[in-house]
Amino acid sequence: MNINYWLAISCVAVCLQAQADSMFKPIELKDQELAELRGRFVMPGRIVSFGLVMSSTWTNAQGNSIGASTSLQLQNSVKPQFYVTTYSTQGQSRPGTPTVGTGSVVGGAGLGAGQGVVQSVRAAGDNNGANNTVDINVSYGNQAPVLNQQGTLLTTNAPVQLNNAAGNLNVSMSGGAVQLAITAHNNQGTTLQQIAQGGVLQNTTLLGGGNAVNNMTQLNMVLRNNAVNTDGLNSSISQLKALRAAGY
Repeated sequence: MNINYWLAISCVAVCLQAQADSMFKPIELKDQELAELRGRFVMPGRIVSFGLVMSSTWTNAQGNSIGASTSLQLQNSVKPQFYVTTYSTQGQSRPGTPTVGTGSVVGGAGLGAGQGVVQSVRAAGDNNGANNTVDINVSYGNQAPVLNQQGTLLTTNAPVQLNNAAGNLNVSMSGGAVQLAITAHNNQGTTLQQIAQGGVLQNTTLLGGGNAVNNMTQLNMVLRNNAVNTDGLNSSISQLKALRAAGY
């Protein structure tokens, strides 16, 4: 038996096994690397339409309500445009004004610095209700929904404001962020909803009693049933790149 021959074969086999182990060994990805990959696995040619709806409503103990809804629909335009609709309701359940809120909430400075989806409800009163919702709806089809943009066009220099018996409402756009904020009268509390830099913030603070607050952000996307040729890729990805440049 040729011992040297079999010894050489054994050495080659060990080397090949070691090389294979190094090639297929799992590599751990850091959080920063994963963040760079997040949300980038849909071919732009399949995106027919992208839309966003953000709404907030505050109803106090007397039944007075104030709120607004802002919407974005991106189809054929590379410039994102938000339209705002406000609403106001006079309550009939309990005449008069709410009792001044005496609650106190401390801390929470870091809530505005979170990334991704940050939802917070802090209550220092009685008989309150608050709801934060984020929905993502994906449907399939080869045609975009019919655009029916209503309301006031939101711009950096022209925030939308409203004041009634429930509180003060302010919808603004600044630094690539869209904010929907309500400050309730009689120290009842505040609510803030914001979308910017790829993140969603929903933050409600309740200091009085008998209030009902609802925050909702809804992302709507229509994907094409079948892949398209490369001619449609550039136009689709240009629309999405415009959102990133604007900070969304």
